[in-house]
Amino acid sequence: MKTLAEAVEAGGDTEGRDSTLEAARSGDRAAFDLLMRRHERLVLRTAYRLASRLEDAQDASQEVFLRLYRNLAKLDTSSLTGWLYRVTVNVCHDARRRQLSTVSLDDTPELAATGGDLQQRAGQNERRELLLRSLRVLSEKERAALVLRDLEGLSTAEVADVLGSSVATVRSQISKARLKMRDYVERYSRRRV
Repeated sequence: MKTLAEAVEAGGDTEGRDSTLEAARSGDRAAFDLLMRRHERLVLRTAYRLASRLEDAQDASQEVFLRLYRNLAKLDTSSLTGWLYRVTVNVCHDARRRQLSTVSLDDTPELAATGGDLQQRAGQNERRELLLRSLRVLSEKERAALVLRDLEGLSTAEVADVLGSSVATVRSQISKARLKMRDYVERYSRRRV
């Protein structure tokens, strides 16, 4: 007999995601593994954008899923993605506070290989590095709001919910973050000319 996770993976479960969470709550390790696989890219991508280093993002992702496992019984099935975003932001914030030294972007590996010719890849790498550097000029709250809104594609209301802020506060943080990043990019461009 198939486990619930195997049935969902094969497309045989009509309830889908909610039943997978319920199965994970009841101790089905395969269902929990399926939850992790479904959300690992979202968590790792968000953590990478907040932490700027793949190693830190991987550590944060591991911590997020450990917290998910520990808190399965308390989770509301309708808010799993929001919960994951919130915990990812908090884990990255806590890790950043523990770090005493600044990390160089020179040793930042890429999340995924890019296609195309060498010149195109070099341009993409330069833009990615510039984005990561400009994110570093932001406060923790501005960075979290901007990453969730502009890079992860959440609505302003969803970002406010994840961060536990008002919509007006999130709008203000995003606006300030965009201005700071624009200023950083302009200064960077002037230095290169």
